[in-house]
Amino acid sequence: MPELPDITLYVESLERRVLGARLERIRIASPFVLRSVDPAVADVEGRSVTAIRRLGKRIVFALEGKRFVVIHLMIAGRLRWRAAGAAVPKGRGLAAFDFPAGTLLFTEEGKQHRAGLWLVRGTGALVAGHERGGLEPLDASPDAFRAALTRERHTLKRALTDPTILSGIGNAYSDEILHAARLSPLQLTTNLDDAAVARLYDATRATLIGWTERLRAEAGDAFPEKVTAFRDGMAVHGRFREPCPACGSPVQRIRYADNEVNYCATCQTGGRVLADRAMSRLLKEDWPRSLDEWEARLQR
Repeated sequence: MPELPDITLYVESLERRVLGARLERIRIASPFVLRSVDPAVADVEGRSVTAIRRLGKRIVFALEGKRFVVIHLMIAGRLRWRAAGAAVPKGRGLAAFDFPAGTLLFTEEGKQHRAGLWLVRGTGALVAGHERGGLEPLDASPDAFRAALTRERHTLKRALTDPTILSGIGNAYSDEILHAARLSPLQLTTNLDDAAVARLYDATRATLIGWTERLRAEAGDAFPEKVTAFRDGMAVHGRFREPCPACGSPVQRIRYADNEVNYCATCQTGGRVLADRAMSRLLKEDWPRSLDEWEARLQR
C-alpha cells in the first residue's frame, strides 16, 4: 500500500503537472471504482485544480466551487501519467483524468477492487467522509506524539498503522520505524518509558523524511512509476530470513490476515522470536523461543 512517502511524491508530481489546470474529463472504466453518487461526474468536469494534498493515505484534488476528487489507492492502486487522451489499460484500468497537458491513469493490480474514487461536494463532506483524525507524524510535537500514542492500549504495530492515531503510516514503514527505534512490534503503547517514546518519535520522523527524500532523488522530475511496498534498502520489511543490516541476524516475520510483521529479534525483542498465531497453535509448546532454536529448526 502506498504510504506517506509515496503519496507525498505523487502529490508533488501532480502539483507540477496539473495545479491550476482544467480537469477536462473523467473517464470511468470500472464499475467498482466510483464510490459516490453526488456530485455527478459531469458536475466536476471542467473545473480547475486549486490544490492537491495528502489526506492520510488518500490523494485529494481540490477543484473550483469546493468540489473534491478523492483517490484511495489501498494496496494495489497506482497512478500513471501519460500523454493526453491515453487509453485506459484493459483489465487493470479503473479511471482516467484528462488534463490539457496529459492524462492521469488510475489502475489497480489484482482483482479485489479495493482502490476507490470519490467525488465530494463541500469541505464538510470531505472531512466527514475521509478525515480519520490521526495525528500527522511529521507535524507533531513530542508531547502530542506521546499523547496520541498512549491514549489507548495497543501494540506498537497497531498504533503506528491505525489512521485514527497516526496519519499516513502503513505496514511497510511501520516495520522500518520500529526497527530503527529498536522496539518490538508487540510492545504495548501503555508500557513505554520516556526513552522508548523518544526513540520512536525520532525514528518515525527520520524514517519518513529519509525515505521521502530518497524517493524524490530516485524519481527526479519524472512521474513516480515504481511505487511499491518492498524497496531495496529497507532494513526488515519484506526481508524475511535475510540478514538484518544492523546485526546480521535473520529477519523474522509474523503473518496475520493479508499482512505481515517483519522485525529483527536481536535488535528489537532481546533475541526472542515472536509467536506467529497460526504456527503457535500448530506447534503448541514446540514453537522456537530464541534465534538459536529457530536457526536449528531451519537447518533441520
